[in-house]
Amino acid sequence: MLPDYAGGCIANVVPALLGRRDGAGPEWLPPMVAPAAQVVLLVIDGLGWMQLRDRAALAPTLTAAEGIDRPITSVAPTTTACALTSITTGRPPSEHGLLGYRLALGDDILNVLRWTVGSGIAHDVRRSVPARRFQPCPSFAGSPRPVPVVSKDEFGGTGFTAAHLGNSPLWGYKVASSLPLEVGRLLDQGEPFVYAYYDGIDKVAHGTGLGAHYDAELRAVDRLVADVASELPAGAVLVVTADHGQIDVGSRVELLGREIMSSVRLLSGEGRFRWLHAHPGAAEDLEQALTERYRDSTWVLGRQQAIDEGLFGGPIADDIVDRLGDVVLIPHTSIAFLDPADTGESRLRCRHGSLTGDEMLVPLVALAGPGNI
Repeated sequence: MLPDYAGGCIANVVPALLGRRDGAGPEWLPPMVAPAAQVVLLVIDGLGWMQLRDRAALAPTLTAAEGIDRPITSVAPTTTACALTSITTGRPPSEHGLLGYRLALGDDILNVLRWTVGSGIAHDVRRSVPARRFQPCPSFAGSPRPVPVVSKDEFGGTGFTAAHLGNSPLWGYKVASSLPLEVGRLLDQGEPFVYAYYDGIDKVAHGTGLGAHYDAELRAVDRLVADVASELPAGAVLVVTADHGQIDVGSRVELLGREIMSSVRLLSGEGRFRWLHAHPGAAEDLEQALTERYRDSTWVLGRQQAIDEGLFGGPIADDIVDRLGDVVLIPHTSIAFLDPADTGESRLRCRHGSLTGDEMLVPLVALAGPGNI
């Protein structure tokens, strides 16, 4: 499933919300949003539409919202660093350049979420790799004023925050119950557009899978959405979406063997969108060997083929394309390809990054507050 970069895609949500004119919006935007005087965009990290659909009884607020039957797509890869940046900048990955969780930076690998390099002792590179140069697209372009962001207090000052949120003022919260209060306060101050972010679903899925803990967190998220909606004044609308979905991989992981790794100088990306950086002259043979070995479980693409097939939304500039490897492994079954240098990855239960519907489809729903009923 490829991203719908020309239509209902997370990269188009913020431009659609900020570009509403005369009470009209694109056909994939829930109708109640177009005439709204104020809009809150709440991004629930990791809340896939297919997982929500299968647990509709656990989330009565979300599943009763306008637009629940019309999911939109994420971007490729379906991973937080790439997808959140597409949401906030309104740009496809081919333009903003944060093309994954771990990106090549010369002979190093940049962990985009931590803004560090190094597999043993990680080195902070916020000074040597300025975030706003590495990702130059402005956040919330087209807004006549800075867009306030309600997110976890601990995210303030990080390299990734600077990269995907730019100069937006951050109103931090320490516990989830404070998120609705901060949103309500900003709306009361007359803010026309508020962006909010919550990461609980993604954390639980990574840690424990799609079982009882996930179900409990989904119930909590549904209550959180209801609490945010209760803060809406008359004329305001809450829009809820996500950056990606999930797939339960568990212990079904692949460690690339010595024969394959003899042709590889670096690994980047993530377990379900794994880039292999070949030694000079070895890329073609590497792609052939990977295709022969993994064709039944995985899409194997060369870099240019992946670009030409539209995975990233368009051509990639020369100064960005080397962040990618030579060959990418994109599983369509419930497996992941490990990178031994990324020690934390081996502990993940649920994963994302690939192009399956479980990972690609996300909700885009709208709710009105009590003042609009």
